[in-house]
Amino acid sequence: MGTEQPMTRPDGSPLRILAVDDEPSLTELLRMALRYEGWEPHTACTGTEAVKLAREVRPNAIILDMMLPDFDGLEVMRRVRTEEPNMPVIFLTAKDDVADRIAGLTAGGDDYVTKPFSLEELIARLRALLRRSGAAVHNEDALLVVGDLVMDEDAREVTRGGEQINLTATEFELLRYLMRNPRRVLSKAQILDRVWNYDFGGEDNVVELYISYLRKKIDVGREPMIHTMRRAGYVIKPAGQ
Repeated sequence: MGTEQPMTRPDGSPLRILAVDDEPSLTELLRMALRYEGWEPHTACTGTEAVKLAREVRPNAIILDMMLPDFDGLEVMRRVRTEEPNMPVIFLTAKDDVADRIAGLTAGGDDYVTKPFSLEELIARLRALLRRSGAAVHNEDALLVVGDLVMDEDAREVTRGGEQINLTATEFELLRYLMRNPRRVLSKAQILDRVWNYDFGGEDNVVELYISYLRKKIDVGREPMIHTMRRAGYVIKPAGQ
């Protein structure tokens, strides 16, 4: 059986995250990444919209671009914190200047990520910030488990039968999607949509390729766990079942 206990608000409802950036393609990417974590994403493209949304939805944390069309991220944070003094904030900045990063932190920002950034790094930092702030509850022992295959999502570690398995970032995301849906047949289209988003639209051969990579690392020399369902897709289940 698969087990999953994502981070949630103390009442068990999804965490609300506000992502603010003036690039629509980036806010959409952040929306998908946040939803994939089981959280409730909200997005804004201007400082004015961000302050209004923060007041309406009361997010648990804000991902905030430093440079916005109307006023900067520091001013957004200042206005939000007049009502929510402890609001956790991660700044996004295109500037690689140390002084700029220090300005964000000394103004009260909790963390920063410099563009271009890795989504994995941003989500990991956000998880850490949410834990530190007390906004989320999370069972630190909660893992994804299917048979003798174990994934620690936070540590990004995978073992099978106690043996460590090293995966690339894409292999990890593909395996995570499979393990979050044990015994469920997932089509190539579903996998493309969730793991690759729009990057490889229609190229289902990339799914076959990465499934083969995973099999070489997880199933070779062992009883297989990843199965092909003819004309349907792929499924992961405990060996021998």
